[in-house]
Amino acid sequence: MGALTKRIEHWIRPSVRTLRAYHVADAGNMIKLDAMENPNIWPGELEQAWLQALGAVQINRYPDARAQELKDALRTYMDIPASLDIMLGNGSDELIQLLQLAVGGPGRKVLAPTPSFVMYEMIAAAVGMEFVAVSLRDSFDLDAHAMCVAIEEHQPALVFIAWPNNPTGNLFDTQALEAVIEASPGLVVIDEAYQPFSKKTWMSRLDQYDNLLVMRTLSKMGMAGLRLGVLAGKRAWLQEFEKIRLPYNINSLTQTGAAFVLEHQGLIGGQIEQICVERQRVIEALQAIAGVKVYPSHTNFILFRVENADTVFMRLKQSGILVKNLNGVSAALDSCLRVTIGLCKENDAFLSALVQAA
Repeated sequence: MGALTKRIEHWIRPSVRTLRAYHVADAGNMIKLDAMENPNIWPGELEQAWLQALGAVQINRYPDARAQELKDALRTYMDIPASLDIMLGNGSDELIQLLQLAVGGPGRKVLAPTPSFVMYEMIAAAVGMEFVAVSLRDSFDLDAHAMCVAIEEHQPALVFIAWPNNPTGNLFDTQALEAVIEASPGLVVIDEAYQPFSKKTWMSRLDQYDNLLVMRTLSKMGMAGLRLGVLAGKRAWLQEFEKIRLPYNINSLTQTGAAFVLEHQGLIGGQIEQICVERQRVIEALQAIAGVKVYPSHTNFILFRVENADTVFMRLKQSGILVKNLNGVSAALDSCLRVTIGLCKENDAFLSALVQAA
């Protein structure tokens, strides 16, 4: 063993050394249907106006540390009650990390149903918290009883629930979530990353619970490149989190660019509606393919199960289509692939290639 290896093993925490870096596939020239992005680009005139707004940013100056203009726009767009506070992150990932840093400590635990968003567990390992996984039912519904039993046993500081869930695409039962919130001694975070496609939210119910937070992102609705996450909740909680939020974490270009986009809600809404229409069309087409099991979706992606998923995944790649291979991620996702809803012609290309690959 070399000196460098010994030094790394001595100083890097074991929980970090056992991690694997989050893998982002290189799409190359393939049709990219693996990352839940909005496939639409902006009309030329609007894009030029957006670039003009960005050009006015004084990049030599630090950004607004509070991002107040952007927060005001988000409060209106997301119907965040005036009684609640808002904190912004460099994507939802930073908010997940910040929350775990804020409540972490010896013996503190993070709990989430699984399969779900992988970053809940990855970040827990990175910050030194224990992660407790509670399996979903075979139907991918939330097992409220199992969740409450695990909460009673482990007393988690944080519970994360993606609603709709990623990667399964379904909305958990509201009463099941209420039971989890009421049983939890610590914070419960409802991650509404896909809310634009489900039209469902807990935002209006934040005042009902002392331990509830709602998290959103702009990535799925067409601003993935800006990296902006939103956390809403009672001011008393967010004032504590602000103490460890790094200053200037939302850069000037993101603040200006996102605020500009939010001024054009009609365009955003139109694109989201078109994605939902395409989602239903693709679901119906998948249901007509022999050997394909399709799961309900309230998101901009569809989870489906096929025999020989690895082979089908590779055949799709060879046809120039990149989807997400979830086979082997967990037993619950064996033989599963996930496809993002793209443009109409991209979806047609995927369906045509799948017929040949399946």
